[in-house]
Amino acid sequence: MATEMHDSAPPKQQSVGGILGWIEKMGNRIPDITMLFICAFVITCVLSAILSQMHFDYVHPSTGAPIEVTNMMSPAALVTLLTKMVTNYTGFPPLGMVIVATLGIGIADGSGYINTGLKKILSVTPKALITPIVILVGMLSHLAPDSGYMIIIPIAAYMFYATGKHPLAGIGASFAGIAGAFAANYTPSAIDPVIQGFTQMAAQIIDPTYEVNVLCNYFYAFGSTFIVIGACWWVTERIVDPWCRKACPVDKDIDVPAQDLSVTPKENRAFYIASGVLTILLIGLVLALLPEDSILRDPNGNIASFKAPVMQSIVAIIFLLAAATGVVYGIISGKFRSSKDFTKSMEEITKTLIQLIVFYFFAAQFMYVFGASNIGALIAISGAEFLKSLALPPQVTIFGIILFVGMLNLIITSASAKWAILAPIFVPMLMAVGIAPELTQAAFRVSDSAVNVCTPMFAFYPLIIVYCQKYYKNTGVGTLSSLMLPYTITLLISLTIMLYVFWWLNIPLGFQADYVYPRVMF
Repeated sequence: MATEMHDSAPPKQQSVGGILGWIEKMGNRIPDITMLFICAFVITCVLSAILSQMHFDYVHPSTGAPIEVTNMMSPAALVTLLTKMVTNYTGFPPLGMVIVATLGIGIADGSGYINTGLKKILSVTPKALITPIVILVGMLSHLAPDSGYMIIIPIAAYMFYATGKHPLAGIGASFAGIAGAFAANYTPSAIDPVIQGFTQMAAQIIDPTYEVNVLCNYFYAFGSTFIVIGACWWVTERIVDPWCRKACPVDKDIDVPAQDLSVTPKENRAFYIASGVLTILLIGLVLALLPEDSILRDPNGNIASFKAPVMQSIVAIIFLLAAATGVVYGIISGKFRSSKDFTKSMEEITKTLIQLIVFYFFAAQFMYVFGASNIGALIAISGAEFLKSLALPPQVTIFGIILFVGMLNLIITSASAKWAILAPIFVPMLMAVGIAPELTQAAFRVSDSAVNVCTPMFAFYPLIIVYCQKYYKNTGVGTLSSLMLPYTITLLISLTIMLYVFWWLNIPLGFQADYVYPRVMF
C-alpha cells in the first residue's frame, strides 16, 4: 500500500492549509476564554452605566414594563453583586449537574468498563463494516471524556491500515464520529447539562419561569445518528480514502505497533456481569415508571413534565447507573481493590473539569450582570424588532444561526464557552419572535458538531496530527484540515436536513421541547 512520499503537498492542499493557517494565527491572538469573560463582565458593567442614562421605547414582553437599564456600577448594585457573588457561582445551573454526572461517568471509566466495551465492539467488527462501526464507536466514546481521542482514533487508524484501507481515513472517520456525537448520539453525555444550563438561564431573561429539560434535544440527537453514520461512511469510502491514497501516501518506513484489542477472561466476565446489572437497573427504572400513580411521575401522572421527579433526577439517574455499573465491573475485574481505587476514579476525572470550574465562576458573574442590568433584555427585544422588520420565516432565521455559529466555531471551539456567549443573545431574541429555546439550542449544536473537525483551533488537533504522522510524516495542520473538510460539509448538511425534517414533521426535539414560544406541549 505504501508508495513514494511527496516532497510537498498538492496545490489545493497548500491553499486550504494557507487559509486554515490564517485562521489558526488569528485564533491564537484571542485571549484565554476565561479572560474573555472577565473582559465581558467589565464591559457589561461600564456599558450599563452609560445605557442607564438613556431612555428606550421597548417593553418587556412578560411584565409589560418599559425596559430600563440598571447601572451595575452604582454603589447599591456593587454591594448587591458582592453579596451574591458566591451564590451566583454555587447556584450556576451547569456547575452542579456537570460535576455530578462526571463523577458517575468517572467511576465507569476509571474501572475500565467503558474501554472494555469499546474494545469488544471493535474486536468483533467484520472488515466490511469497519468504517460504520468506527464512526459508531466514536459516538459512544462520549460516555468517557476524551477517551475517543486517546483510544479510538489510534485504534481506528491501525484497523484501517491492517485491513488495506488508508489509516488516515480511519482517523478521519473516527474523528467525525466523535465530533458528530455532540449533536448525534444514542446516549446522553456530559455536555448536555452544560448546554442546557446556559439555555435555561438565557431563556429566563425573557421568561423567569421558563425551564429547559436536560434532554430537550435527545430525540433529535438519537434520530440524527442514523443519517450521520450513513453519510460519513459514504464520505470515507468514496471521497476521503481515495484522496488519502493520492495526496498522503503511507510512508514505507513506518513503525506502528499493533493496537491491543484483547480483553482478558476476567475482564470479559466482569463486563458481562456489569452489563447485566446495568440492564436490570434500566428495566427496573422502566417498571417503576409504568404505573400511572408512580412516585416518579408528576401529580397528574405525566412522565414528561418538569414536576415529574424522574425529569428532575435525570443527572442523578445518570450518576447512579454509571456508578453502579462501574463499581460492579471494577470489583469483579480487580481494578477496584480498595475504597481508595473507587474514590481515585472520581478524583482523576475531576481533573478534566478544573478549567471548566474556573471558567464557570466568571461566566456566572457575567450572566448575573448581563441579566440584572437588563442589557440582555434590551438586546433581545431590539434584535427581535429588527428580525420582525425583516419578516423572515423562522426557518431562514434558524439557518442564519447555524451559519453564524459555524463561522464563529472556526475560532472558538469550546461548546460551553461559545454558548455562554451566544445563549444570552440568541435565545431571548428568538423567543421574542416565537422561536423556542430548545430549537435555538439544537441549531447551535448542529454547527458546533460539524465545524470542530476542520478548524486548527480545536484542542485535540496537535494530538491527532501526531497520530497521522505515524503513517504520513508530512502531515501538518493543512493536511488534517483538508482531510476533515468533507466531513464538516457532510455533518453540516446532514444535521441541518435532519433538524428541518424533525421541524417539518413536528417531531419533538426531546423531552418537554417545542419549536415555538410560548411553549405548546406535545
